[in-house]
Amino acid sequence: MSAPPLTVGVVGAGRVGAVLGAALVAAGHRVVATAAVSAASRERAALLLPDAAVRPADEVARQATDLLLLAVPDDALASVVAGLAATGALHPGQVVAHTSGAHGLAVLGDADVNGMALHPAMTFTGTAADLARLPGMAWGVTARDRAFATRLVADLGGVPEWVAEDSRPVYHAGLAHGANHLVTLVNEAADLLRAAGVDDPERVLRPLLTAALDNALRLGDAALTGPVSRGDAGTVGRHLDRIPAESQAAYLALARRTADRAIAAGRLRPQDAAPLLDALARAAVGSAL
Repeated sequence: MSAPPLTVGVVGAGRVGAVLGAALVAAGHRVVATAAVSAASRERAALLLPDAAVRPADEVARQATDLLLLAVPDDALASVVAGLAATGALHPGQVVAHTSGAHGLAVLGDADVNGMALHPAMTFTGTAADLARLPGMAWGVTARDRAFATRLVADLGGVPEWVAEDSRPVYHAGLAHGANHLVTLVNEAADLLRAAGVDDPERVLRPLLTAALDNALRLGDAALTGPVSRGDAGTVGRHLDRIPAESQAAYLALARRTADRAIAAGRLRPQDAAPLLDALARAAVGSAL
C-alpha cells in the first residue's frame, strides 16, 4: 500500500461493519475502535476486530482521525449522524463513509465532513468467510472525493460503480429485489415441493435454479421458459387451484410480470397471451374476494 495507513473507527459491528473493518485491517489500515451494542455485535467485534477497543459511538468517531465507517441500519443512519454531530464528535476533513445502499450524501446533513456512500453489493453472514467474497465485488459509490473513494474500494478488493445521489433508492431496490426476494422465492418453491411430497427439495432445485440464474444473467429475458412464457393458461390455472392461499398473491404477481416481459421480448405473442392474461385477471379478482 503506497499511501499511509488510515486510522479507522467503525460504528456498527454488525454483519457488514465488522467484516469491512477486518478487510481494512487486512489492507494495512488501523481500526482503533468500534461501537458494538448487542451481545452478537460484541462477539463479532472480538472475533474480527480483536485489536479495536469497544467504545460508545461518539468516542469511536473522535478516535477515527482519518475514516469513520458507519455500518448501521438505513433508517437509523440520519439520527446516528445527527447525534455524532451534536456531540462534536465529527471534525472537518474527516472522511465519513456509510454503507447504506438506499442513501447517498444527503443523509449526512450539514456535517462538515468528507462524506461518502460506499455500499457493498453483497450479502453478508458476519463471519470471516465473507472476506473471501470481497475481491472483485462491485460497490455502489456516491462521493465528491472520487479519488479517495476509489482508493478505499480498491483496498477492499472491489470495483466502484458510481451511482448518482438521486438514483440511490432505485439502485438499492434493484439489489434488494434481486437478492432478498430471491431468498423468499427459493423458499416458496421449496415449500411447494415439500407439499408435493418431495423429500429433498434442495437437491431438486439447486441445479435448476443455478442454471436459471446463469441463463438470466447471460441472456436476459431470452432465458424465460415455462408455462407463462408459452401462454399455457390451463397449466397456470391448475397451479393456482392447488397452491396454498398464502402463496397465490406472489405467484400471480410474478406470473403477470413474467407475461409482460415475455410479450415485450417477443417470447410470447399477444394473441397467445390473451387467455393467460384473462386467467390471471380472474384469479386476482377471486383472491381479493
